[in-house]
Amino acid sequence: MSRYFVTGGAGFIGSHICARLVQEGEEVTVYDDLSTGRRENLAGIGGNLSLVVGAARARDARGRALPGADYVIHLAALPSVPRSVKDPLSTHDVCATGTLNVLEAARACGVRRLVYASSSAVYGESETLPKHEDLALAPVSPYGAAKLAGEAYAQVFYRVYGMSTVSLRYFNVFGPRQDPHSPYAAAIASFVTRMLSGQRPRVFGNGEQSRDFTFVEDVVEANLLACRTDLDGGIVCNVAGGKRTRLNEILRALAELLPGSPAPEYLEPRSGDILDSEADIRRATEVLGYRPSVSLREGLRRTLQWYRGIHEVPCEGKEA
Repeated sequence: MSRYFVTGGAGFIGSHICARLVQEGEEVTVYDDLSTGRRENLAGIGGNLSLVVGAARARDARGRALPGADYVIHLAALPSVPRSVKDPLSTHDVCATGTLNVLEAARACGVRRLVYASSSAVYGESETLPKHEDLALAPVSPYGAAKLAGEAYAQVFYRVYGMSTVSLRYFNVFGPRQDPHSPYAAAIASFVTRMLSGQRPRVFGNGEQSRDFTFVEDVVEANLLACRTDLDGGIVCNVAGGKRTRLNEILRALAELLPGSPAPEYLEPRSGDILDSEADIRRATEVLGYRPSVSLREGLRRTLQWYRGIHEVPCEGKEA
């Protein structure tokens, strides 16, 4: 049995990772300030899991919880491009300064490896598709810049201190437990909940922008591989489905799964949003053995099934 310390573990992706680790008999400490994470996401996981409430940028509480951990999976963030445009200082504080704090605590405690949740936002509006890890990086949002700063710190800790780190660049993760009620909700979560409540799904732009949607179970697998694979460290890998899909295609697929749903409502594009995104996942396949296993259609079906089970109140006034 290994000990895992998961920052942001009460959030959407983190809770799925924790559930898988506990299922495999591992010991898990969740560290989360519950600003975007929820205790309910951890309910029913059971096993050898504990929750410490604290912020990644607060050193004292984290220092009491991290000693003895074998692996750190660092997910704590303010994961929103629009929010970062409105409040860049908070985004930097959590995503960049928070990451530096976690890296330093992990180094002091002698963890085997830290896996950092980065983002496709570091690429910016690159015209090269699919996007590979050796591209020049030019973020177009404070969120992307803060995530890139975290990557840089992870690589510096490997080069200077010899600490094993892996940065995973997530591409548009979706699935059960994603919060649809935030004003910064991800597209699929917002589309599904609005359609279930009989409201028109909201699209910022003409819907022809594309994304590489990634089902959360595949992201979980990538994180476990990043912890357990025999490698030196200091690497960066894309984590995605490996195929781009236009938002209008997503809406058509959801309309087939939800016959009679209202037509989309198209709004003005948002500042900081990019037009197209697609990942080259060859490095993750070669280095980590990562292979996405859940198709987009199957992921949409599972996501819709989960939201149907918990859907009670329409999300009036919320944005995609």
